[in-house]
Amino acid sequence: MKFAPRSLLALVATLVVAATAAQTAPPRPAPVPRPVVPEAPVPPPPEVDGKSWVLMDYNTGQILASKDPDVQVEPASITKVMTDYVVSAEIANGKIHMNDQVTISENAWRGGGAGTDGSTSFLKLNSQVNLKDLLYGMIIQSGNDAAIALAEHTAGSETAFANLMNAYAKQIGMTHSQFQNASGYPIANHYTTARDIAILSRALIHDFPEDYAISAVKEFEWNGIKQHNRNLLLWRDNNVDGIKTGHTAAAGYCLAASSKVGDSRMIAIVMGASSEKGRADAALALMNYGFRFYESHKLYDHAKPLATPKLWKGAENTIPLGVDADVLVTVKRGDYDKLKADMDIPATLIAPFKKGQQVGTLRITLDGQPVSSTPLVALEDAPEGGFFSRLWDTIMLWFHSDKK
Repeated sequence: MKFAPRSLLALVATLVVAATAAQTAPPRPAPVPRPVVPEAPVPPPPEVDGKSWVLMDYNTGQILASKDPDVQVEPASITKVMTDYVVSAEIANGKIHMNDQVTISENAWRGGGAGTDGSTSFLKLNSQVNLKDLLYGMIIQSGNDAAIALAEHTAGSETAFANLMNAYAKQIGMTHSQFQNASGYPIANHYTTARDIAILSRALIHDFPEDYAISAVKEFEWNGIKQHNRNLLLWRDNNVDGIKTGHTAAAGYCLAASSKVGDSRMIAIVMGASSEKGRADAALALMNYGFRFYESHKLYDHAKPLATPKLWKGAENTIPLGVDADVLVTVKRGDYDKLKADMDIPATLIAPFKKGQQVGTLRITLDGQPVSSTPLVALEDAPEGGFFSRLWDTIMLWFHSDKK
C-alpha cells in the first residue's frame, strides 16, 4: 500500500510516539486468569410418546427435529385443522360468510357415521345454526356434526368438500396427504403425515390468524351444553394458543400444538401417542426444547441489493439482485458463526429482466449441509438497451466468451 508523504510522516510520528510511550509507561499488571467457559452443548431432542412427530420453527418453516415425519398415518380429528383452513379460505374469498345460517342435515346430525369414536356439538336435525357457532363447535368441541355441516354448506356435499380439502392441501405444499371427509372419522384412503400437519398448521396461523385464535378458547357453550377444549396444554402453559387434538382407536392420541414466546413460535405435531397425557407431555417437551436450544436470525433484508452483476444488452450496465422476503434461519444456539452464504448467479446475464423475476439462488449452509435456499430476484426492471448498445455488447460478448 502506498502512502502520501504527509500520511507517511503522520504514520512515522505515531509510531515514534507509541514507541516512546512503550518505553516510559509503567508495566501493566499481569491479567487475572479467567475460567474458560466451554460452549454449551445442545442435547438430542426429548423422548417422545408417538408413532411419528415433528418440531417446526414457525418463522422459517424449518423442521428442527422429527421422527418418521413422512410416514402416512390416520389423522383422526386433526383432520379438522384442514377443514378449518378450507372454511377460512372460502370465507376470505367471499364464497361463504361468518353470519350464514346453516341447515343441519341428517348426515351432519348423525355425525357422518363416526359412531363411538366421534364427538358432537349436539346440533338438532333440520335446525338453522350460525356458521360462526359451527366453527367454534368444530374447533373447540371437536364436533363431527359441526364439521360435516360446515363441509356441506361450503361445497354442497361432504364428498365435494373433501375434493376441496385435497386441492387446498396441494396448494400449501402438503404432498403426502389424502382426505376423504371433513371430520376425520376412520375411512379408507384418509391419511396424512406429521410433516404435512406442521405445514398446514403454519399456513393456518399465517393466513388466517383471527380464525386460528379460536383454538385458544378453553370452553364453548351451545344449546345449553358447555364443553371444554380437549387441548390440555391450554391450561398448563399460557404460551400455548392451539391447535387441535385427535383420537380414534386406530390413530391413537394425536396433537397439533403451537406456542409463542416473544418473537419465536414453535409448532409440535405428535401422532399416535399412547394417552391424552402422553401427547400433551410430548408436544410441550418438544416446544420447550426448541425455545431453549434454537435461535432465529435475520440474515438479509428484502428488497436490498445483495449483488449488482454485469448486465449485457441492457439500458443499464448492471442489475441489482436481492430477495423478495427477509431471509430468516433458525439454528442451534452457538451455530450462527458457522453459517455460510453463497450466491448462484449465471455468468452471463442478458437483458431484459422484469422486477421480481428470479435470476439466481441464495444458499445458506451449515457445516456443508443446506439450511435454506432462496430465489435471488431482480429488484427493478432491466429493459433492453438501444440498438447500438446491444450491437456493441454482442461484439464484446464474443471476446467475453473467448476468455472463459
